[in-house]
Amino acid sequence: MIREIAWMDYVDIKNRRGRMPFVKVIKSKSYFKRFQVKYRRRYEAKTDYQQRRRLIIQDKYKYASPKYRFVVRRTNSKIICQIIYATLQGDKVLCQAMSTELMSYGLTAGLTNYAAAYCTGLLCARRLLTNLKMNDIYKGEAEATGGYYDVFKKADDKERRPFKAFLDLGLVRSTVGNRVFGALKGACDGGLAIPHSKNIFPGYEEVEKKGTFDVKKHKDHIFGMHVQQYMEQVKNDDGAEQQKKQFSRWLECMSKNKVETLEALYKKVHAAIRSNPVFKKKARKDVEQKYMDKRKTVIQTSKGKYVRDRKLTLEERKKKVDDQIPVSYTHLRAHETRHDLVCRLLLEKKKKKKK
Repeated sequence: MIREIAWMDYVDIKNRRGRMPFVKVIKSKSYFKRFQVKYRRRYEAKTDYQQRRRLIIQDKYKYASPKYRFVVRRTNSKIICQIIYATLQGDKVLCQAMSTELMSYGLTAGLTNYAAAYCTGLLCARRLLTNLKMNDIYKGEAEATGGYYDVFKKADDKERRPFKAFLDLGLVRSTVGNRVFGALKGACDGGLAIPHSKNIFPGYEEVEKKGTFDVKKHKDHIFGMHVQQYMEQVKNDDGAEQQKKQFSRWLECMSKNKVETLEALYKKVHAAIRSNPVFKKKARKDVEQKYMDKRKTVIQTSKGKYVRDRKLTLEERKKKVDDQIPVSYTHLRAHETRHDLVCRLLLEKKKKKKK
């Protein structure tokens, strides 16, 4: 029980420790009877329901038109961008892109940095507009400049309105320059309409309650120039061998694409994404499995043998019990079957071991 001690009694305790203070019970039996358990994803700290409620509730005059969310999630190895809308049956994904797909576009290193987040958001936007046959109507910003881009300004004379979505941060803190906002910028440059402000991007600083936005700094982050500067710094301070050791994947990626700077590399990746953003399904490999025994527990594949445990049948289980104790029918009691006898003998055996 959690107890609360009144302040005056607390002072009294300090002065006269021998007296018992007044104690007020806060969490009584009636409290626990009325206690309501939180949603599972709330007590697992996976979902912010206050944020989710505001993102999925649609205006009533819009009837059943879905409210789309641009969901960005980051793991230790990749960045995931999805366009999701909520239904009564559950959330449904309209389009998805992952930074691991950038390997097919020539980017094999740094799949979780700000520049990769921008590429993933761009890929998701171009893929969605291609699926909706809006890729020719809204081409987005041809080349990343780092500045604020609003697709609504170029939507006045279009036959279809821009695809609008709202950014879903999840549990990520909305700090200035977060990688989530890199994916947001890529999606906006790709042609999606996502409400945002330039105050969230790298390059924004607030001095004496006046905000300034450095477009060049944001552009450098989009093209990975902060990584390039660090690579050059390591080379100058520790030598070329340390640079090869520390940035081996980056150097290999640049040599494969035949470029000398990361800016040229990312420009090449952006152009490749815009030319063909369609998702490619991997062909399934038919693996031949050969069973080495009758019960099909030992399986032979091209990589080698492995054992797959299978459930014993009723007959096999009975046989297993029979094999443990040799049964003599002279021990059978009245109305006792052979199976009952085996169970009784097993229990007697356990009791003897305990003694």
